Amino acid sequence: MSDAWNAATDGGMASGPVIRALAITISNRASAGVYEDKSGPVLAGLLAEAGCAVDTLVVPDGDPVEQALLDGVASGYHVIVTTGGTGLTPGDLTPEMTRRVIDREIPGIAESIRAAGVAAGIPSAMLSRGLAGLAGDVLIVNLPGSSGGVKDGMTVLTPVLIHAVDQARGGDHPRSG
Repeated sequence: MSDAWNAATDGGMASGPVIRALAITISNRASAGVYEDKSGPVLAGLLAEAGCAVDTLVVPDGDPVEQALLDGVASGYHVIVTTGGTGLTPGDLTPEMTRRVIDREIPGIAESIRAAGVAAGIPSAMLSRGLAGLAGDVLIVNLPGSSGGVKDGMTVLTPVLIHAVDQARGGDHPRSG
């Protein structure tokens, strides 16, 4: 971990850095109370298992997604992970709203999430249009709106999460001996 990262998160205390994460569920029906959000709690739990302090939010698709992302960036989260709105229906606009917020795309994350889903025997994973990128030094990742898609996506994201957040905040690459 970089000195900049430690200072920005916990002053370098021995307990290690705490990643502040925002898990956003994008669902018109869940946000209206028509049905219970299922993928958001799975996402929040997996982020917590990855060592994050997690807040959650449920919003309808479209412009509210852009505003939630902008608010999350302004609030100082280190990572924002969304679930939902990445499909092919006309109302699935999460990638478009994310593209408005990010400064730099990280295509390898989204490509790896799709590839892992296909490799796991879920051909429809290739239809996900999710993005990953940076808004300033905040990592934003779009995951599908299913609990399975969230689990699969977090399996890909978790091993690189701490390094990605550290890099986004100015950390150096680890050096080998």
